[in-house]
Amino acid sequence: MQQDDRTSPQETLAAARDTAGLSALISRAARAGKGPPPVERWNPPFCGDLDMEIRADGTWFYLGTPIGRMPLVQLFSTVLRKDEDGKTYLVTPVERVGIRVVDAPFVAVEVDVSGEGDGQVLTFRTNVGDVVEAGADHPLRFVDEDGTGGLKPYLHVRGRLEALVARPVMYELVEHGEEIDIGGRSMFAVRSKGEVFPIMPVEKLRHLSGE
Repeated sequence: MQQDDRTSPQETLAAARDTAGLSALISRAARAGKGPPPVERWNPPFCGDLDMEIRADGTWFYLGTPIGRMPLVQLFSTVLRKDEDGKTYLVTPVERVGIRVVDAPFVAVEVDVSGEGDGQVLTFRTNVGDVVEAGADHPLRFVDEDGTGGLKPYLHVRGRLEALVARPVMYELVEHGEEIDIGGRSMFAVRSKGEVFPIMPVEKLRHLSGE
């Protein structure tokens, strides 16, 4: 690897180790097979942090450069795991390496609504190709966005991993919202697979709407 004049020898060596480690990780992840492997059952040793980051918009960066190959991003997404320490790792049977996640590791970029009432099903597609039906096993949660007064919806995908619901998709969800009594309080909520997911109190919705 040719050394940049602005880069110290130590930084160049670290980058070379990272690149070599990434190549090995790609090979091991590929051998894990198609579809999400059983990363929750693996208990490999921690092998340090990798200079890899998932930005808030779902873009993956390695050594400060976007990873442009979607098949590679999809491969890495199958070996992601978030542990009890709150950190996110790439996990293979023989190693666990830490990466940075700005918000959520996935973004829900599309929703399909079928059925109605208790039979309504919200099916989401993520930016890496996961297809998830919201329900008891994959709940939706809505978080107040600090500083904007808006909402950030999250969908559980697997393990402790969630997808941030993209804003255009959130607007679609709101169109299917309804007033539902939850514990004696009127809530604006959406239904999926027999579950009810509250978005906000109705009085807050009316306040925001200027009613």
